[in-house]
Amino acid sequence: MRLLRSTDLALRILMRLAVESGATPATRQVAADMDVPYTHAAKVVAELQHLGLVDARRGRGGGLSLSAQGRTASVGAVVRAFEGDGEVVECEGDTPCPLHTGCRLRGALRRAQEAFYASLDPLTIADVTSSPTGPLLLEIGRHRP
Repeated sequence: MRLLRSTDLALRILMRLAVESGATPATRQVAADMDVPYTHAAKVVAELQHLGLVDARRGRGGGLSLSAQGRTASVGAVVRAFEGDGEVVECEGDTPCPLHTGCRLRGALRRAQEAFYASLDPLTIADVTSSPTGPLLLEIGRHRP
Protein backbone atom coordinates (compact mmCIF):
# COMPACT_ATOMS: atom_id res chain seq x y z
CA MET A 1 0.00 0.00 0.00
CA ARG A 2 1.33 3.40 -0.92
CA LEU A 3 0.46 6.47 1.15
CA LEU A 4 -0.61 9.73 -0.42
CA ARG A 5 1.98 12.50 -0.33
CA SER A 6 -0.33 14.52 1.92
CA THR A 7 -0.49 11.64 4.43
CA ASP A 8 3.30 11.35 4.48
CA LEU A 9 3.66 15.11 4.94
CA ALA A 10 1.02 15.18 7.68
CA LEU A 11 2.92 12.55 9.66
CA ARG A 12 6.25 14.34 9.15
CA ILE A 13 4.76 17.69 10.23
CA LEU A 14 3.24 16.14 13.36
CA MET A 15 6.54 14.45 14.18
CA ARG A 16 8.48 17.67 13.62
CA LEU A 17 6.16 19.66 15.85
CA ALA A 18 6.30 16.96 18.54
CA VAL A 19 10.03 17.54 19.06
CA GLU A 20 9.94 21.35 19.03
CA SER A 21 10.59 22.61 22.53
CA GLY A 22 8.77 25.88 22.89
CA ALA A 23 9.40 26.95 19.29
CA THR A 24 6.41 27.60 17.06
CA PRO A 25 7.63 27.45 13.47
CA ALA A 26 5.56 29.03 10.73
CA THR A 27 4.03 26.88 8.02
CA ARG A 28 6.43 28.46 5.52
CA GLN A 29 9.42 27.37 7.65
CA VAL A 30 8.09 23.84 8.05
CA ALA A 31 7.54 23.63 4.28
CA ALA A 32 11.09 24.80 3.63
CA ASP A 33 12.52 22.37 6.19
CA MET A 34 10.57 19.48 4.66
CA ASP A 35 11.48 20.66 1.13
CA VAL A 36 7.86 20.74 -0.06
CA PRO A 37 5.84 23.51 -1.70
CA TYR A 38 4.33 25.96 0.77
CA THR A 39 0.85 25.54 -0.74
CA HIS A 40 0.97 21.78 -0.17
CA ALA A 41 2.14 22.20 3.43
CA ALA A 42 -0.53 24.85 4.06
CA LYS A 43 -3.31 22.49 2.91
CA VAL A 44 -1.99 19.70 5.12
CA VAL A 45 -1.63 22.04 8.12
CA ALA A 46 -5.20 23.27 7.58
CA GLU A 47 -6.47 19.67 7.68
CA LEU A 48 -4.36 18.87 10.77
CA GLN A 49 -5.81 21.95 12.45
CA HIS A 50 -9.33 20.90 11.44
CA LEU A 51 -8.67 17.47 13.01
CA GLY A 52 -7.58 19.19 16.24
CA LEU A 53 -4.02 17.87 16.03
CA VAL A 54 -2.25 21.18 15.40
CA ASP A 55 -2.75 24.66 16.80
CA ALA A 56 -1.96 27.46 14.36
CA ARG A 57 -1.68 31.11 15.28
CA ARG A 58 -1.28 33.91 12.75
CA GLY A 59 0.80 37.04 12.94
CA ARG A 60 3.72 38.12 15.05
CA GLY A 61 4.53 35.49 17.64
CA GLY A 62 2.35 33.01 15.80
CA GLY A 63 3.23 29.66 14.35
CA LEU A 64 2.42 26.01 14.62
CA SER A 65 2.36 23.80 17.67
CA LEU A 66 1.18 20.32 18.39
CA SER A 67 -2.03 20.15 20.39
CA ALA A 68 -2.39 17.79 23.35
CA GLN A 69 -4.60 15.63 21.13
CA GLY A 70 -1.88 15.67 18.45
CA ARG A 71 0.76 14.39 20.85
CA THR A 72 -1.29 11.33 21.75
CA ALA A 73 -2.85 10.82 18.32
CA SER A 74 -2.75 7.34 16.88
CA VAL A 75 -0.65 7.09 13.73
CA GLY A 76 -3.33 4.77 12.34
CA ALA A 77 -6.05 7.35 12.97
CA VAL A 78 -4.02 10.06 11.22
CA VAL A 79 -3.40 7.81 8.23
CA ARG A 80 -7.10 6.89 8.06
CA ALA A 81 -8.09 10.56 8.23
CA PHE A 82 -5.88 11.45 5.28
CA GLU A 83 -6.29 8.27 3.22
CA GLY A 84 -10.01 7.80 3.81
CA ASP A 85 -11.84 4.51 4.04
CA GLY A 86 -11.96 3.91 0.31
CA GLU A 87 -11.31 0.56 -1.28
CA VAL A 88 -7.77 -0.38 -2.28
CA VAL A 89 -9.05 -1.06 -5.81
CA GLU A 90 -11.99 0.47 -7.64
CA CYS A 91 -14.39 -2.33 -8.51
CA GLU A 92 -17.56 -0.42 -9.36
CA GLY A 93 -16.38 2.79 -11.05
CA ASP A 94 -17.17 3.99 -14.57
CA THR A 95 -16.10 0.63 -15.93
CA PRO A 96 -17.14 -1.94 -13.32
CA CYS A 97 -15.03 -5.05 -12.97
CA PRO A 98 -16.85 -8.02 -14.48
CA LEU A 99 -15.87 -10.06 -11.40
CA HIS A 100 -17.26 -7.64 -8.79
CA THR A 101 -20.25 -9.81 -7.85
CA GLY A 102 -18.19 -12.90 -7.05
CA CYS A 103 -14.66 -11.66 -6.47
CA ARG A 104 -12.72 -12.96 -3.49
CA LEU A 105 -9.79 -10.60 -4.11
CA ARG A 106 -11.72 -7.49 -3.03
CA GLY A 107 -12.36 -8.89 0.45
CA ALA A 108 -8.75 -10.02 0.83
CA LEU A 109 -7.48 -6.57 -0.13
CA ARG A 110 -9.89 -4.95 2.34
CA ARG A 111 -8.64 -7.23 5.14
CA ALA A 112 -5.04 -6.42 4.22
CA GLN A 113 -5.83 -2.69 4.34
CA GLU A 114 -7.40 -3.07 7.79
CA ALA A 115 -4.40 -5.09 9.00
CA PHE A 116 -2.15 -2.26 7.79
CA TYR A 117 -4.15 0.33 9.74
CA ALA A 118 -4.42 -1.95 12.79
CA SER A 119 -0.62 -2.25 12.93
CA LEU A 120 -0.38 1.56 13.08
CA ASP A 121 -3.22 2.10 15.59
CA PRO A 122 -1.19 1.44 18.79
CA LEU A 123 1.57 3.86 17.76
CA THR A 124 1.27 7.48 18.84
CA ILE A 125 3.09 10.51 17.48
CA ALA A 126 5.07 10.54 20.75
CA ASP A 127 6.11 6.91 20.14
CA VAL A 128 7.47 7.57 16.66
CA THR A 129 9.44 10.62 17.75
CA SER A 130 11.39 8.99 20.54
CA SER A 131 15.16 8.66 20.16
CA PRO A 132 16.87 8.35 17.70
CA THR A 133 14.16 9.94 15.52
CA GLY A 134 13.55 13.04 17.66
CA PRO A 135 17.08 14.44 17.49
CA LEU A 136 17.17 13.80 13.73
CA LEU A 137 13.92 15.71 13.27
CA LEU A 138 15.43 18.73 15.02
CA GLU A 139 18.26 18.79 12.49
CA ILE A 140 16.03 18.87 9.41
CA GLY A 141 16.57 22.10 7.56
CA ARG A 142 19.12 23.47 10.00
CA HIS A 143 22.17 22.72 7.85
CA ARG A 144 20.82 23.97 4.52
CA PRO A 145 22.88 26.65 2.80
